[in-house]
Amino acid sequence: MSKTPFEESYNSDDELLAEYHFDYKKAKPNRFAAQSRKQLLKVVVLDEDVAQVFTTPESVNKVLRALIESMPQVTEGDTP
Repeated sequence: MSKTPFEESYNSDDELLAEYHFDYKKAKPNRFAAQSRKQLLKVVVLDEDVAQVFTTPESVNKVLRALIESMPQVTEGDTP
């Protein structure tokens, strides 16, 4: 079996190869960070019987929004 270039140049005595050193002074802000803040996604795991009825995220959201609208509105001074 022939050795790959990585295997030939790898020295187990090295803790970290030079190409892995990161210069934080040259780092730039993540240009996609603002987009990810706009899309606040939550992952919820449904029980199997519920997942069989609600097969798409849209169907789950539609039912939950209808449930929210039917709930009585609670203000800050109200106690449950």
